Amino acid sequence: MPCSGVASTVTRRRRRIGGVHLASIEPQKMLRVALRCVRLPTSRRAFHASSLLQHGGAPPSGPTVPLQFKLKDGSIKTVDAHVGTSILDVAHRNDIDLEGACESSLACSTCHVILEDDTFDSLPEPCEDEEDMLDMAFGLTATSRLGCQVMVTDSMANAVVTLPSATRNFYVDGHVPKPH
Repeated sequence: MPCSGVASTVTRRRRRIGGVHLASIEPQKMLRVALRCVRLPTSRRAFHASSLLQHGGAPPSGPTVPLQFKLKDGSIKTVDAHVGTSILDVAHRNDIDLEGACESSLACSTCHVILEDDTFDSLPEPCEDEEDMLDMAFGLTATSRLGCQVMVTDSMANAVVTLPSATRNFYVDGHVPKPH
């Protein structure tokens, strides 16, 4: 006999996943799905990465456009940017100091860049997650975007991408999150 109604509710929830009664799923099918999810080792190696993937993947190929980065010191660095590559990746491949602390997962604003009006207007609208992260960016402007979310296009030839004078990285800057 359960101690309270909570135990019976929990038991009922465990019997259903995604609206399907667990008892109605064949055990073999459940095992196949579970094995795929955890990727248990088989006779082959469970994990494999080629040397290219271990070091950033294959270099991009295809058409390039010149892109100008206005650095924090005011100087301009012109690079060849592969179409379809993010501005953050272009910066990293060309030793430009654009941080990208969250590795393009939309969890920070350290890859914040400022675009020219024409370039900004030619891009698709930022998603809500990007806008939320931009709200935390240092030196936000009307044409600010996250470099990890902006893909280079043919129309961006000779566009100027300005790096803000500073970034706001809470982990490096000493911010200590407080529990709610």
